[in-house]
Amino acid sequence: MMKDIVVAGVGMVPFATPRRSEPYDVMAAAAVRAALTDAGVTFEQLQQAFAGYVYGDSTSGQRALYRVGTSGIPVVNVNNNCSTGSSALWLARQAIAAGADCVLAFGFEQMERGALAIKWPDRPSPFADFMTVAEGSNGVSDAPFAAQLFGGAGTEYAQRYGMAPETFAEVSVKSRRHAARNPYAVFRDELTAAQVLAAPPVFGPLTRLQCCPPTCGAAAAIVTSGDFARRHGLRTDVVIRAQAMTTDRADTFGGSLMELVGAGMSRRAADDVYETAGVDPHDLDVVELHDCFTTNEVLSYEALRLTPEGTAEKFIRDGDNTYGGRVVTNPSGGLLSKGHPLGATGLAQCAELTWQLRGEAGPRQVDGARLALQHNIGLGGAAVVTLYEKVS
Repeated sequence: MMKDIVVAGVGMVPFATPRRSEPYDVMAAAAVRAALTDAGVTFEQLQQAFAGYVYGDSTSGQRALYRVGTSGIPVVNVNNNCSTGSSALWLARQAIAAGADCVLAFGFEQMERGALAIKWPDRPSPFADFMTVAEGSNGVSDAPFAAQLFGGAGTEYAQRYGMAPETFAEVSVKSRRHAARNPYAVFRDELTAAQVLAAPPVFGPLTRLQCCPPTCGAAAAIVTSGDFARRHGLRTDVVIRAQAMTTDRADTFGGSLMELVGAGMSRRAADDVYETAGVDPHDLDVVELHDCFTTNEVLSYEALRLTPEGTAEKFIRDGDNTYGGRVVTNPSGGLLSKGHPLGATGLAQCAELTWQLRGEAGPRQVDGARLALQHNIGLGGAAVVTLYEKVS
């Protein structure tokens, strides 16, 4: 149990397309300053910092943080693909559990235009085993590699459970509807299912409007011990109640594309969190989950135990994934609409859920939110699941 680890402050900048982005260090510094202000602590009170980013030179974390201050604290740079931001948060939480009092986790990304690609073709790829499994199922394709993996997983799910293409499209419709209320989101124009389905095809059931865009942005969180927060008169109303990180097992590569893209990792991390906290998934009020593609949002509903296996289509069609339903998923708009700057994503999820639990989410507020779950995955692989609680 980790009831005394406090999220004292959060901050982020509006996410942007690569054409409209500021440099990574400018964005990151702004997010850190916002989190410090929100927490009511000074830079000098920070004892450690964990900087998450995927695309950038070594020590980019120091470059970004030095724009805010140079106090000599340890700065650790973190790269865990799309779960990088949550991995930085996981390390910050561990630091507090080990005895630190005030730790910064921040993440940023200055991405290039276009789909994700292998950056270092002159050396062994961390995705080689993933693509071997995917090509054994789907054949060789020139589609972007992430779309092959997640699109193939969606095809497998649809074949197993009978999911209609229109239902996958409804995930994008819901995402845009939520993002329309979020000033930090990149895409806030609402869509219809017909528009989503008419967009250019990418792979399997995926069209372009079912794939998260390359995005730039930054987000940050100040994590403290409860004792530190109380001594300094900080907010103590949002705590990390449980957290787990998992990586791949041998069965990831057993032939199922659903397992290949992290369903098993997510399920094990979520189960660990629920058991540690003594919480039933049906007790959750709000969830920010890893919807890099519509297909992965569908898989994640079941991996996180929000709905039983094979029932995601009913869950979506009954509106149980949105306001007025059983649990509001991705009120921020998620990766699909808010955007997915890889290093910042997990910390942006943390910011959204902190605002939700405080009752500060404005027009996207989930009424009475007290338990919030965060889910962030990175292929290669790592899954981080974090449970937040509002306490009086």
